[in-house]
Formats: sequence, C-alpha cells, structure tokens
Amino acid sequence: MTTGHDHLAALREAIDDFEAGAEVAADWGTDLAQLLPHGRKLLACGNGGSAAQAQHLTGEFVGKYDEERRPYCAICLSAETSTLTAILNDYPADQVFARQVLAHGRRGDVLVCFSTSGRSANVVAAAEAARSVGVRVWSMTGAAPNPLAEASERVLAVPTSQTGVVQELHLVAMHILCAAFDRAVGAASLPQRRPRVAS
Repeated sequence: MTTGHDHLAALREAIDDFEAGAEVAADWGTDLAQLLPHGRKLLACGNGGSAAQAQHLTGEFVGKYDEERRPYCAICLSAETSTLTAILNDYPADQVFARQVLAHGRRGDVLVCFSTSGRSANVVAAAEAARSVGVRVWSMTGAAPNPLAEASERVLAVPTSQTGVVQELHLVAMHILCAAFDRAVGAASLPQRRPRVAS
C-alpha cells in the first residue's frame, strides 16, 4: 500500500524521465494538424480510467483546448453506450472497439489507444483492426514492451509500474499534444454572429 508521499515520489521520478515522451506527444499534435483539417478523423479508445482519457482527448478536439478554433472530427469509441452494449450482446468482448474501428475508420485516420498495461485485449484488437484498414495507430501505454506497443505504429510509453502515475502522465501528454495541435493549425477566433436588430 503506497502513501501519498510514495505516490508523489514516483510521479516526480517519472516526470524527470518524461522529456522524450513530451516530445512524442508534441509530434503527434503537429502531425494531427496535417490530417484533421483535411478530412481525416481521430478515433480513441481505452478501458476504465483510460476510457476517461480517451473521452477527454476527443472532447478537446470537438470542443477546444485553449484558444477558440474550429471543431475537428474526433470520436471516443468507449463513450457510445448503446453501441457498446449492442456489440457486447452479439460479439466477443474483445471486439467491442475493433468493430467500431471497422465502422468508422478510413485509410489515413488515426486511432489513439490508451492502456496503462498495454495488455488490454479489446484495445489490442482495435489496434489490429485499425491497421488492417489503413488507420494509423498511436498508443499511450505503461512500460514497454507490451502487446499494444507491438501492435502500434507509434508509442508513448511511461516507464513505471504504477497505474496512477501512468494515467497522470498520459494526461500531461494529452495536453502537450493538444497545445501542439493548436499551435500548428493556428488557433484563430471563429467569425462572430451579427447581433439581431430589433424590428
């Protein structure tokens, strides 16, 4: 059982080793800026806390991260409850994300996978399905090597065994990614609506 002090110590140590991960996240943001404005979409998935991370990521693109800008197409595969339960009712559990990837993914799109262990069977299956149809697979995991890292084209691995620390640095990476995306697309104010003139 770790204490709060233990957790902070592990987080400090992981942050000190995270410079390379920060660069990877920034590169992903810059590369997404060459894809999403040209009709590609972002898909994301994960389980549990990683599902929340995936939904957070897509929300930043459909909404905004910081400055006002146009929305971009991003779908969280773990947020569609009716779709999830329909698939789970008719197909093996490891297909819950893969089937959605095959439905929504098109060549040149990007799937971002989140898994603290890198061993979640349904996330690995999603990565494999994505690659089979030409969707790029970028994954945030815990310590590598792991099956998800092996199934992915690009990997941001956090080298610690503590799940909480992995999730916290995935969140940091996600914000670095979003900031880099905004810089690259040039966040600009959307046109303002003219006020309605009373007749």
